[in-house]
Amino acid sequence: MARFAFAAPADPPLMKDLNTTPLIDVMLVLLVMLIMIVPVQLHEVPVDLPGPSQKPIEERPVTRIDITAGGAILWNGAAVSPASLPVRFRRLVADPAQPVLQIAANGESRYEIFDETLAAAKKAGVKRLGMVDNARFVEAIAGR
Repeated sequence: MARFAFAAPADPPLMKDLNTTPLIDVMLVLLVMLIMIVPVQLHEVPVDLPGPSQKPIEERPVTRIDITAGGAILWNGAAVSPASLPVRFRRLVADPAQPVLQIAANGESRYEIFDETLAAAKKAGVKRLGMVDNARFVEAIAGR
């Protein structure tokens, strides 16, 4: 019988070169971190803030419109018709004191009335406008 000798596989020759793949991976990670962190730390927005003012802030007259839950429109507490609003807005714009128009709408009022009131104010050229009493709706909105 013939005997077969199994030769062990020869060991591969040793590599004399340095494996740089992990080194490159680490350097790329550090580079990405540097690119992301440095601009955030060095980013500035120059802002010239005004100093304290010596003259008092002038108080402007206020005209208030209330829209009730039933849809009634109140001009400084007096009921007015929606048809009379454009004339009142034009008088408001022509006033040299430039009063501020404040609109307070009840949460139960129809949005259509509020929208028509805003459209009439815009058409008349009202520039100084503010919405008031909206803080009372924060809890209702947060509860949803």
